Amino acid sequence: MVFMSQDWNLTWYTSRPDLTQCFQHTVLVWFPCVYMWTCSPLYLLYLQLRPHRGVIPLSKLCCSKTVRTQTTQTVSVSACLSVFQPVCRCFSLSFCVLSVVIIQFERMKGSRSSVLLFLFWTLLVLCSVVPLNVNVQQIIDQVSNIILIRVSLRDKSLQQVTNVDVVVVVCLPVSLMVRGYRRPLQAADLWSLRDQDSSIQIMTDLEKFWSQSCKQLEKPAGSGTSWSRSWSRSGGVSAPTEETLLLRRNRKGRGYGLFLLQALGRSFGFYFLTGTLCLLLHDAFMFAVPQVLSLLLSFMRDEDAAMWKGFLFASLLFLLSCLQSLLHHQYMFHCFTVGMRVKTAVMGLVYRKCLLISSAARRQCTLGEIINLVSADTQKLMDFVVYFNSLWVAPIEIALCFYFLWQLLGPSALAGLTAVVLIFPLNGFIAKLRSKLQVQMKFMDGRIKLMNEILSGVKILKFYAWEEAFLRRIGVLRDGELWALKKSQILYSVSLASFNSSSFLVSLMFAVYVLIDERNVLDAQKIFVSVALINILKTPLSQLPFAMSTAMQAVVSLRRLGNFLCSDELRPDNVERLPHSIGMTHTFSVMIEGGTFSWTNEGLPCLQRISMKVKTGSLVAVVGHVGSGKSSLLAAMLGEMERRSGSVSIKGSLAYVPQQAWIQNASLMNNILFGEERTESWYQRVLEACALLPDLDILPAGDATEIGEKGLNLSGGQRQRVSLARAVYRKSDVYLLDDPLSAVDAHVGQHIFDRVIGPRGLLKDKTRVLVTHGLSFLSKADLVLVMDGGQISEIGSYMELMDRKGVFAKFIHTFSGNRRRDSGIPRDKTTDHCEIKELCFQVKLQMYREYFKTVGLLFIMTIIFLCAFQQASSLAYSYWLSLWADEAPVNGTQSDHNLKLSVFAALGFTQGIAMFGTTLAIALGGIVASRQLHADLLHSVLHSPVSFFEVTPSGNLLNRFSREMDAIDCMIPDGLKMMLGYLFKLLEVCIILLLATPFTGLVLLPLTAVYIFIQSFYVVSSCQLRRLEAVSRSPIYSHFNETVQGASVIRAFGEQRRFVLHANRCIDNNQEAYFPRFVATRWLAVNLEFLGNLLVLAAAILSVQGRDELSPGIVGLAVSHSLQVTGILSWIVRSWTDVENNIVSVERVKEYDNTPKEAAWTIEDSFLPAAWPTTGNIQFEDYGLQYRKGLDWALNDINIDIQDREKVGIVGRTGAGKSSLALGIFRILEAAKGRIFIDGIDIAQIGLHDLRSRITIIPQDPVLFSGSLRMNLDPFDTCSEADLWKALELAHLSSFVSALPQKLDHECCEGGENLSLGQRQLLCLARALLRKTRILVLDEATAAVDLKTDQLIQSTIRSQFGDCTVLTIAHRLNTIMDYSRVIVMDRGCISEMDSPSQLLRQQTHFYQMCIEAGLV
Repeated sequence: MVFMSQDWNLTWYTSRPDLTQCFQHTVLVWFPCVYMWTCSPLYLLYLQLRPHRGVIPLSKLCCSKTVRTQTTQTVSVSACLSVFQPVCRCFSLSFCVLSVVIIQFERMKGSRSSVLLFLFWTLLVLCSVVPLNVNVQQIIDQVSNIILIRVSLRDKSLQQVTNVDVVVVVCLPVSLMVRGYRRPLQAADLWSLRDQDSSIQIMTDLEKFWSQSCKQLEKPAGSGTSWSRSWSRSGGVSAPTEETLLLRRNRKGRGYGLFLLQALGRSFGFYFLTGTLCLLLHDAFMFAVPQVLSLLLSFMRDEDAAMWKGFLFASLLFLLSCLQSLLHHQYMFHCFTVGMRVKTAVMGLVYRKCLLISSAARRQCTLGEIINLVSADTQKLMDFVVYFNSLWVAPIEIALCFYFLWQLLGPSALAGLTAVVLIFPLNGFIAKLRSKLQVQMKFMDGRIKLMNEILSGVKILKFYAWEEAFLRRIGVLRDGELWALKKSQILYSVSLASFNSSSFLVSLMFAVYVLIDERNVLDAQKIFVSVALINILKTPLSQLPFAMSTAMQAVVSLRRLGNFLCSDELRPDNVERLPHSIGMTHTFSVMIEGGTFSWTNEGLPCLQRISMKVKTGSLVAVVGHVGSGKSSLLAAMLGEMERRSGSVSIKGSLAYVPQQAWIQNASLMNNILFGEERTESWYQRVLEACALLPDLDILPAGDATEIGEKGLNLSGGQRQRVSLARAVYRKSDVYLLDDPLSAVDAHVGQHIFDRVIGPRGLLKDKTRVLVTHGLSFLSKADLVLVMDGGQISEIGSYMELMDRKGVFAKFIHTFSGNRRRDSGIPRDKTTDHCEIKELCFQVKLQMYREYFKTVGLLFIMTIIFLCAFQQASSLAYSYWLSLWADEAPVNGTQSDHNLKLSVFAALGFTQGIAMFGTTLAIALGGIVASRQLHADLLHSVLHSPVSFFEVTPSGNLLNRFSREMDAIDCMIPDGLKMMLGYLFKLLEVCIILLLATPFTGLVLLPLTAVYIFIQSFYVVSSCQLRRLEAVSRSPIYSHFNETVQGASVIRAFGEQRRFVLHANRCIDNNQEAYFPRFVATRWLAVNLEFLGNLLVLAAAILSVQGRDELSPGIVGLAVSHSLQVTGILSWIVRSWTDVENNIVSVERVKEYDNTPKEAAWTIEDSFLPAAWPTTGNIQFEDYGLQYRKGLDWALNDINIDIQDREKVGIVGRTGAGKSSLALGIFRILEAAKGRIFIDGIDIAQIGLHDLRSRITIIPQDPVLFSGSLRMNLDPFDTCSEADLWKALELAHLSSFVSALPQKLDHECCEGGENLSLGQRQLLCLARALLRKTRILVLDEATAAVDLKTDQLIQSTIRSQFGDCTVLTIAHRLNTIMDYSRVIVMDRGCISEMDSPSQLLRQQTHFYQMCIEAGLV
């Protein structure tokens, strides 16, 4: 006991503290060494098991550093161990060997930095501080050269360790920040993605766990899972998913969501747990701070305490705060890294599912929902990663806070605990209510889905002047979305206010403490240590609402992802794929025996009793009426339909040409090559055979011309020929051709058949199944297959069927004179694949003005007033506490408890009300701004000309309406809430510090200057990184969009692997911009929080220095508030960064305000007669048209006078300018010169809707929108039921619609996919019949119907539009032979124009076309 007393007298109870020699020579020496020897085996094992990263070359610099380090280390350790001379040298030698082994082993394993050695050097330096202090004291007393050498060696060691820390923690982010400050950052400036963060590495690990999880879920159902298939191989489809009941599917969806969470946990759990360890250490240091504060306040009361103790406590506060900052941001770094990997994983799973999902399931899940899954839902999972630990750590932190409060206040702490316990059920109830309001996501899905359809069919909307109808539909969905968001924000405001009413907890505990016993005195130590604990309590209490809310949203997102991932997939046994038999010509390449097929397992069969055998190398023609099952038959061969019975087998590789050409947003050459190597001779042969060489002369850059999304800058014929060329270039064994000749001119179609499909074409030795309406090709087919009602009605050779004199023979005799078709719309323009945007140095102040302008001045003034009022209440109760703490007790008691407690209760209640009002005002202001910005964006997009959509990828626009609007809806208001709250809190802390210790201002001013400099320095680069990340996100959405629409083509060609790799590249490019953004945020936070910790140190040291003048209450008030600065700065950084980064969304949304707009839809005080046009007379006067300034004339010197009721046919080859005339009449493109008059009125002088709603077009591409048939026919709901049925009857659809269960209310899928192409074309005819205007334009209106239906349509047009002016872009020349005039177009000019009979007599261009069509 005497010995221990002497030790404490030497260490603590002295004015010059020191540690005993025994402690210095044992614990301080051996602790780093024990750590090194204990951890080295584990670290070496970790390096051995870690994936190999290559070998770092052994350079001269590396060798010299190693030698210098070992020399310094040997001298230092030997000096430390000098007390043990016999073992000193052996220990030093062994330690040097171990250090060199670790360094060299790390070099061999590719590790450039050593955590183990860094921590060892740090421990060694810290443990050397005390001996160093002894040596310094000895230097002062006795000068010793030997000791000087030792100190120098230690300084070198410290310098070396510090340099490593600077390089790792500071230099890498600083280099990027400096580069961004000097010039705009480019993608090339970003760091390469780490291997462990790449899509390939993440998906390789995840798919293993995901496959195992899916097998566990599938076992009870007895079915396999497709995810067991490895994506390391290309081709193939998924294993079956055979749930037949909706209830089972919902259960399975929930199961998939849970197993997805499990798979993510198994993939990233270990790395996440290492971050959790940092969080636990952070909490340990966090709870040590109030204990040190208690010691500091005890020191302030003890006048006899040595001054060095105060400085020690102040230094400990500073050290603990710094450790908190480092550990907290290390934890946040781990969270954001895991979140980034979760984003990559979920996107990868969803994309792979898109390539496996069945056609029926695809109709249930729209593209808008898929985009939301990879944007909004993925973001919610990333947020959940950050807040997940709060769900269990926050209750522990709350419990520890109350434990320490119990130590201070005794049972009185139970009063505060009771209040918290009551708050939790309230917030649990609120969270449950908010989860029910996730209907917001359904509205958002519907809005994105409808926007995608609008962008896909924008030309149709403009032709029909339907923009206002769809504006209303979008508006209804948006109102529902914001209504749900508003209710959710009100509930959230209540939750946040209840959790942040900590002032009430303080007053409640203090009230109970002083009221239960008069002898209970509240002094500075009890009050401000309690306040420090309450401030700690604020963090878990404020995080819990975020965590609970985020968890509920993550559960919903997991369920949505689960529902998608459990969707039915294409079964691999739908089609048996056999190897191609080389040299065997009498085998069958396609065989179907007794096949029954349907689109779903539960639905009615679409094809029944299908049996057919196709010999290798033969040509099979498939014919039939609209809806007879021709395209479905090809889908069955592809495996796209469910095989209910029978068998299907295909030998060899497969190529598929769909009825509607699928074109990628890439160059024309890449569309044809489709991932294959270019062989010049074969490539040129394919171009010539597919009649693409003349088109290459028209396109600006030839085959390098960039093709817009869905081939927007190509005509229908050009798109189809590119699609055919893609298949021909592939050199597959079996070709499935779904009416590829329907979109080309008659002579071009004959050319393609002769050079490609026919007996002498490039595919003459291949097996070809051709769906066609071209009767002239049937005689050259080896086998003709007639479809009727989903069955094969007749099968045989052409001559066999003719000899039978059945339905086919009668059909041929009736329509033997008819041939096929004409060209489409040329687009002499290129489109940009990427969004080209110049990056500026910082977010323009104008964006803030725009946002706050939409919020409104009233909201802004209310928000500022409530924030100031709330913080004034907080300042008042803090000052009131200091006054209470300084009140000296009289006879062991304090007086006026009721007054003090009443003031505390009033201030706490005021704070709660102000918090609720502030949160609600910001949320409602954000909703007002979001509503207006969305309306402005929608208005700008829909008022843009068609040319805008041709050069703007739909992924960019969908990104604006989904991700950017989500940021404006939620992220900006949430960021503003935090930023304003913490800015006012920081202002309160500064005021208190200046009142308590005015000299703090000397530190505060330079720290503020440095703070502002670092923040502004960072914001410049941060905003550029945010823009780079946003720009790199759009290609992901575009690629998803493209893949979903062309999934059947991708599967048919077996290109899944290549498309998955491309998706991986898109995701990795996006993550390369995201990773440095959050690393830079951590860098900023560490630096700024260090400044806050300096403020803590300054406040504590100044308080210690002036303890004779300062009361304990004032010191407690100043120090306890200064301790909050670190957390405040952290949240200010986080919220400010969020606002700065997300305000870019406002900029990106507003940028479309400045794009070119089309003319006004309507003109006020218009002179246009109500019944205009009354006659239908059309005049072109010197009319010229250009698709873009500087390009050749699409139309030039057009002079035509078309009389009322005249029927005019327009013919010519692709690119001649036929459809350009229609674009000019509808003002889709404005005239470059000349004018067009309708009934004597210049159409350029009237509103676009006034023009387009008075004339009618039946377009080439039949476009339907999701919704009822009624909406697709009459979106303005102006026609009666009888009018709708009459139009359907005249369009020959009444029997089909009558057979539907819901009749006119039958829901069409996205794009009308649940109707055949011919049925969609007939619905377009019904639209025209409903409008019944005086002018009708037919742009290849019967492209997708059979000859019989075409004849019915023509008779309907003649009878119902007999008194109208009709302009027909001819698709079958026999349909215009009785027209009054025919216009032959050639290179944008009128080549000839006269009656058909007169043109035939002249024997020029029209005569040659009639010869090719078999009409002459």
